[in-house]
Amino acid sequence: MADKFESKDLVAIWQEFFSEKGRRHELTTIADLYPESRSLEVEFSAIDRFNPDLARYLLGKPTEVIAAAERAVQEVIPPEKKGRAMIHVRVISLPEDAKVEIRKIRAEHLGKLISVQGLVRKATEVRPRLTKAQFQCMRCNRLISMEQDGLQFREPLECSQDQGGCGRAAGSTRFKLLIEESEFIDTQKIEVQESPEGLRGGAEPQRLTAYADDDITGQIFPGDRVVLSGVLKSVQKSGSQQKSTLFDINLALNSSAPVEREYSELVISPEEEMAIKELAATPEAFSKVVDSISPTIYGYQREKEALALQLFGGVQKIMDDGSRVRGDIHILLVGDPGVAKTMMLRYMAELAPRGIYTSGKSSSAAGLTAAAVKDEFGEGRWTLEAGALVLADKGLACVDELDKMDPHDRSSIHESMEQQTVSVAKAGITATLQSRCAVLGAANPKYGRFDEHKTIADQIDLPPTLLTRFDAIFPMLDRPNAKEDTKVAKHILRVHRRGEVRKYDNAADVQGSDGAAILEDIDQLVPTIDRKLLRKYVAFSKKVIPVLSAEAMTALEEFYIRIRSMGEGERSSVPITARQLEALVRLSEASARSRLSPVVTAADAARSIDIVEYFLNKVASEGGHLDIDIIATGLSRSQVEHIQTIRRMVKDLADPTTGVTEAELLQRAASEGIPEEKARALVKRLIDAGEIYQPRAGSYRLAMDDRL
Repeated sequence: MADKFESKDLVAIWQEFFSEKGRRHELTTIADLYPESRSLEVEFSAIDRFNPDLARYLLGKPTEVIAAAERAVQEVIPPEKKGRAMIHVRVISLPEDAKVEIRKIRAEHLGKLISVQGLVRKATEVRPRLTKAQFQCMRCNRLISMEQDGLQFREPLECSQDQGGCGRAAGSTRFKLLIEESEFIDTQKIEVQESPEGLRGGAEPQRLTAYADDDITGQIFPGDRVVLSGVLKSVQKSGSQQKSTLFDINLALNSSAPVEREYSELVISPEEEMAIKELAATPEAFSKVVDSISPTIYGYQREKEALALQLFGGVQKIMDDGSRVRGDIHILLVGDPGVAKTMMLRYMAELAPRGIYTSGKSSSAAGLTAAAVKDEFGEGRWTLEAGALVLADKGLACVDELDKMDPHDRSSIHESMEQQTVSVAKAGITATLQSRCAVLGAANPKYGRFDEHKTIADQIDLPPTLLTRFDAIFPMLDRPNAKEDTKVAKHILRVHRRGEVRKYDNAADVQGSDGAAILEDIDQLVPTIDRKLLRKYVAFSKKVIPVLSAEAMTALEEFYIRIRSMGEGERSSVPITARQLEALVRLSEASARSRLSPVVTAADAARSIDIVEYFLNKVASEGGHLDIDIIATGLSRSQVEHIQTIRRMVKDLADPTTGVTEAELLQRAASEGIPEEKARALVKRLIDAGEIYQPRAGSYRLAMDDRL
């Protein structure tokens, strides 16, 4: 192919290309704006239409062709700008045959122009890189210039006599680098990994390092989904004693572009689109989706309904004042050991078009949010690294063992869940990353098993302020019940037997059982909707923007006002807040999306009301009355009143020297209607809070006596 360009110089071909009216005008504009604007973006299709041979040659010999293009630019721009406006040529929108998956990059791609798509994992600070070094021979003071290609620093081998030097080799003289006379360019090191939605079966995402230069530095941040185009380079690995025959690879960036469209990686064929629309049109569409969520796990019907709605999600709104209201639904599962919380989370992570599963503190230094870390990737400098919530942007983050997360992440996750951003300010790095994802969390009770008689805040090692960020909280209890246990046992045994038969190539080979009949018995064991189709169904539903109907608004308003009216008494608790109303809206929108409906109907509102009422009665009620303070503050209204009563008793009964005895305090508490067990728990809470103390064993005093 190179022979085709021997008769006509590459620079001349590019000059002809840039001389076309529209491109010349664009080039002149960029030259006039230099140095604020330093890049000319050229679509590959435009090059292909102009000269198909040049386009093919560009993919095979990109370094040579792009260098010729940039020399041609200097010939086309106005004369007064030549040599002063160093404009880069950036080739964008490469063809399909130039797009390569990160895990499929091979030796044949070295030196070629390729395009990769992925998720930015790390990005260093922007730093200068030496491109043209000016040396001075310390023997004869002769100045020597050397181009610096790649990342390896090169020094002169000798002070050449041909250039008027002394002719001494590097061993008999020393060359001093003149920083002020040398030329530098901004550079940034970026690590991109495969997108999580393209990974299945627990495969580890593979990564590729890329280097951005000059004006495209500082524009890519961890968590961004990008398409990177550039030349694949190789760098020889250096061992401790000798050089290796193994080479590392990196991408010398030529251009980058953000991936804007949600779920664009999932290709939906016309046949699949028709199947999705037909499914959505059936009355039992939502129940089929629910039955397709973890069918091997028996029961938890209401919880699975909420998880199905979380997949579809609500609508994100940008208001007139610029404020943003999230549409993602956050759900927390709290339960006893062995109730399949982790299985549900893993299933949801695989089912969501973009899903990430992580456990507890996670495996990276960034944990759940983001962090500035100092590691080898940044050559010892500070590097911004994205955590799980940032990597799950516009997807679903499944966080197991949420109660065991790092305390730093616990404080920063508040911002991530409500504002859906992660702010980092450390080591001179100040950045705000996007974390527009739904969070599905799982937590275990502090003392092993969930106690229905204690508040949820007392049982989970999570602050109440974090609990209020969840739209729904479901306790998953394991209580012996002969009738239910029989159903669970039968279901689990059927699951295992079916799994055993599936190991056979031919069901007829199964001995002692009818293998074919076992495989045909699919009730509650097999997803109603194929997992692949369901993922595409969810992705397709994101295009639908449902709007609340008047009937739905009336239903939600009446429910909210009815529940709120229960707390109108002087000493009544606050049963529900505006946060639960927003959760109702999101769940209703998700219900409409599950039917691909642009209208939120009264039935959608009723479904969301059922779910919210169900979980509130389980985690935010006391004595049959709803009290949202149980979640919001960790204390119910009656507990607050009892704490104030205990505190008043200690103040009134305590002797100035010895305090009040425990027996006297418990006796008085009982007369005030506070049972002994509850009184002891409240006293312990006051001691832990530092409000009362024990001057001696068995007696109590206020830590700061109000009488003083």
